[in-house]
Amino acid sequence: MRRHILLVTIALAPLLVAGTSPKPRYGDWGVATEDMDQQVKPGDDFFDYVEGNWLRGHPIAADKVGAGYNYELPDEIELQVRAIVEDEATQPSDPTAKKVGDFYAAWMDEAGIEARGVAPLKPYLVAIEGVQTRDELVRLMMTPGYASPVNLSISVNQDDPTRYTAAASQAQLGLPTRDYYLLKGAKYDAIRLAYHVYIVRVLTLSGISDAASKADKIVALETRLSEDQWTPERRRDPVATHNPMSREQMMALAPEFDWGSTLNLRGLADAQRVDVAETTAVAAAGKRLADVPLTTWKNWLVFRFVSDHASLLPHAFDQAHFDFYSKTLNDVPEQRARWKRGVSLVDGSLGEAVGKIYIADHWSVGTQVQAEELVNDVRAAYADKIGHAPWMDEATRKAALTKLATFDPRIGHPGKWIDYSQLAVSRIDPLANSMASDRFRWQLELARFPHAVDRGLWDMTPQTVNAYYDPTMNQITVPAAILQPPFFDPNADSAVNYAETGATTIGHEMGHGFDDEGRQFDAQGRLRDWWTRETAAKYNVKADRLAAQFDQFEPISGVRIKGKLTLGENLADLGGLETAFAAYRRYVSRHGEPPVIGGYTGDQRFFIAFAAAWQGKMREGAQRQQLLSDPHSPDKYRVDGIVRNFDPWYAAFHIVPGDKLYLPPNQRVHIWTN
Repeated sequence: MRRHILLVTIALAPLLVAGTSPKPRYGDWGVATEDMDQQVKPGDDFFDYVEGNWLRGHPIAADKVGAGYNYELPDEIELQVRAIVEDEATQPSDPTAKKVGDFYAAWMDEAGIEARGVAPLKPYLVAIEGVQTRDELVRLMMTPGYASPVNLSISVNQDDPTRYTAAASQAQLGLPTRDYYLLKGAKYDAIRLAYHVYIVRVLTLSGISDAASKADKIVALETRLSEDQWTPERRRDPVATHNPMSREQMMALAPEFDWGSTLNLRGLADAQRVDVAETTAVAAAGKRLADVPLTTWKNWLVFRFVSDHASLLPHAFDQAHFDFYSKTLNDVPEQRARWKRGVSLVDGSLGEAVGKIYIADHWSVGTQVQAEELVNDVRAAYADKIGHAPWMDEATRKAALTKLATFDPRIGHPGKWIDYSQLAVSRIDPLANSMASDRFRWQLELARFPHAVDRGLWDMTPQTVNAYYDPTMNQITVPAAILQPPFFDPNADSAVNYAETGATTIGHEMGHGFDDEGRQFDAQGRLRDWWTRETAAKYNVKADRLAAQFDQFEPISGVRIKGKLTLGENLADLGGLETAFAAYRRYVSRHGEPPVIGGYTGDQRFFIAFAAAWQGKMREGAQRQQLLSDPHSPDKYRVDGIVRNFDPWYAAFHIVPGDKLYLPPNQRVHIWTN
């Protein structure tokens, strides 16, 4: 998955020459060349060469963690969705649309929220206070809307992707990742101190006495839990995190969760197995249930419930949450406008109801046809690359081509929409709406559990500016919102569309089917080793070398990119670039060598557009969090860290020894090129 993804066809996009109209949205040929810094040598810093003027002249908005194309297009979509939800709040078109409007109206009623104070919160705090035993504690933790040290969910069975399975995994703690609890240094000490202050503030606002002492114990509890949790890198291993267990084995692993009763109470009486991800973390969480006092767990549950729902409560709660999670952790100085947060809230709870209206207003079937053509074009390029990869033996090559042929691309929107008729929505109480939404989602999953997996379900809404690859389904899903400028422009130069669509989107997503994680799933989505030992060993050498390269990048002083954590995205970036460039050169062979435009050859325009697609920068706090927990490398390194491994980039810009990005040929990592 990436933060901006699959787009529209290149084959149908015209190859522009000077004076052609209509013009693309950006510049004369599809890229805003005024953003470039011609004083920078391409071989020293290609990202700065393409985006230098923009980087130095474009500030980050006060309410955002970053700036760039990945923020600008969502802003446009946000305005479109705002029009939908505000219209449905005043003149609903049907019962489901009325739920959308009521959900939004309840959130926007700031005066009503203030007037009701903590009254909507009290029933939930009373429920926590009423817990007398650890069994009762577990039952409440496993109730939708409450926090737990272990998540219980329903997912696709990786041994048989036609069926669902119950699943258990380590849960998110109050800080973004275990590193924030465990790393040494003044920066992390300050964050932990601010977190303690935040816990005190939340407990005090909730009417809890002796808040400082209780905050001490909550921090100590989460620190102990974090010590046993798996690192983000380890959690990327699909084999290590696939541990199907019977109920008896679950009881042996973590008896404190009383899995028989817990599964039954959650509606999973028919679930005879649970797929456990981080086994030792789940077991350790059970031990903490046994050896940490019940009162500490109850205080933790109070804190987490209030914190997790703070934005739905009076201003003091909302402000406390913003001050810590946005200001302290991400360096964001200003809260987003309330309507923007309301749009996000509705999207998270009634996303497909909004999406159905969005598609009616903003989707073109012609765009879908174009996107499907591009998918076929890039798939053909991958087939050629796989067919000629010298490191791949014939048995593995045959299986890889079969997997490629069975890729299932979904474009635009689902064919069947979620039925929200059973979701109760209040026009008065946003907290009640949030809890109802959590219960509805769980009941929706329970209703699906006994049946065969529905391959038509989507994990993103049509109005989401993103896309994803699902290895268990072998599916690429491309929401409608991403299929527009700046990521695709039918009036742009074909070199631009092959780069911005073919490389950073379609090629990238298809590449996930063969990255270090995705390659372990076969054509049917089963977690199965279908590679020969010899070919896998050669692939792993390439992957390890790429990880080692990214380990050397240090975007923030003292914080480097984690090469193993970001390996899947980096492999998909490199494979997407290699494959899309090959597809572009095939296009050129059919239509002739393109003219020089604005002083740039077609190949140069391709690479400039590739870099421009990653236009972006982040605040230091947000980037620190990304480096510690996110499988995506920062935008700059998704350009500079990738192109330096690609021989045609060297030729296009005459990169030579002595240039800062130069790598000797024997140090370059090639996935799908010789």
